[in-house]
Amino acid sequence: MDSWNSTTLKALSNVFGWIAFCAWSISFYPQVILNFKRKSVVGLNFDFVVLNLTKHSSYLIYNASVFFSSTVQRQYHKKYGSNQMIPVAANDVAFSTHAVILTAFTLFQIAIYERGNQRVTKITMAIVLAAWSAVAICVFIAIPKHWWLWLVSCFSMLQVFMTVIKYIPQVIMNFKRKSTTGFSIGNILLDLLGGLTNYGQMAVQSIDQHSGVNFYGNIGKTLLSLASILFDLVFIVQHYLLYPGKKAERSPSLDQVNHESNVISSHNV
Repeated sequence: MDSWNSTTLKALSNVFGWIAFCAWSISFYPQVILNFKRKSVVGLNFDFVVLNLTKHSSYLIYNASVFFSSTVQRQYHKKYGSNQMIPVAANDVAFSTHAVILTAFTLFQIAIYERGNQRVTKITMAIVLAAWSAVAICVFIAIPKHWWLWLVSCFSMLQVFMTVIKYIPQVIMNFKRKSTTGFSIGNILLDLLGGLTNYGQMAVQSIDQHSGVNFYGNIGKTLLSLASILFDLVFIVQHYLLYPGKKAERSPSLDQVNHESNVISSHNV
């Protein structure tokens, strides 16, 4: 049970997994450093960060539960077969833990740095409230029936939902401003590398096991990688092709900050 057929593929899976961990973990720092250097968070969409915190928090709950809980693992094997490998690796738990910490720190930067009139929209707050309310309902349903695998899968699907929608506010902001100034492209390039290697780790494991269970048994991780890759490509197109003249700009002046903030705020009313 949980055994590899090929030591080579096992080693390759570990390499892919830890590359994904490093890329995704490091991807948080370019934005944090950019915010620190500019002493401003204008250009970084606050909705993106709030949705990202919800996404990573739910992903951490899922990863930690599947990786550490023997009860959840037993239910997984009962559903997908006792010979199937647990689809969560140590690098998944390490990444999601780090992600929650760094996203929370980015929110702290939003609180202390120049932000003009930008704010978290009511729509985002409503989405977050609705998401956690739905999960709370799932908890009450799962507890009496001991549906622990189903419950953690609910957290997994929540992170997939948040992954899909969290990028949209930033994409729209870049489009309206016709600029990616204030939003780090380094974050996106590393995120793309993490998505590709994360998907590669799952593919290697499936090849070794001669089974596709690893993909649909952890559909959250599969969709996470695909959604991340898709939106990363959108940001790359915006930064390098659509608005290339903006990428080399230094921190905007105070007048530019106030102008951009007013424009953004007018769209969020």
